[in-house]
Amino acid sequence: MTTETMDHHTPGARPEPSDPESEAASGTEPEALEQHSATLAEVSAELAAARAKADDYWDQLLRARAETENLRRRQATELEKAHKYALDGFVRELLQVHDSLELGHAAALEEGADIAKLREGNDLTLKLLDDVMARFGVAPVDPQGAAFNPEFHQAMSVQPRADLAPNTVTAVLQKGYTLNGRLVRPALVMVSRAA
Repeated sequence: MTTETMDHHTPGARPEPSDPESEAASGTEPEALEQHSATLAEVSAELAAARAKADDYWDQLLRARAETENLRRRQATELEKAHKYALDGFVRELLQVHDSLELGHAAALEEGADIAKLREGNDLTLKLLDDVMARFGVAPVDPQGAAFNPEFHQAMSVQPRADLAPNTVTAVLQKGYTLNGRLVRPALVMVSRAA
């Protein structure tokens, strides 16, 4: 045996260096661990920040929901009040008419009531009622002598008339009324036809 071969098999002899790539890999293992730890720390920090943002957004969502619900309740209450008290102003105005009618009725019950004064009071009360209705957009449909209009008039009967053009309103049996231009009740009328 030569000394060369002995060196290789001698106990305690230093082993020959291994592959350079494996040596480089073993040399960077601590660096890789440090990089991995740093990446984990960054990811953990980003995750914590994302969770904080998510919690903040969740809180904002809950607040927005509560605010929307409160707004919905408030609007429902206001709508209910609007429906309930929509006629408040109209009723206040009508009370004047009611008071006038009561006074006229009491005057008519008195012994020796003056018919002329009762008629005058009745005319004033009707004028007051017409004024109140006009303030609230109620207008009469009184088509005496006008052409028949089926949108606003309802023909109750037909009269042969030689002095009027056909389809002319000859008499108004009951006035109609509109509310802000929309028909509430048609006028009941008699209409002419050719004789």
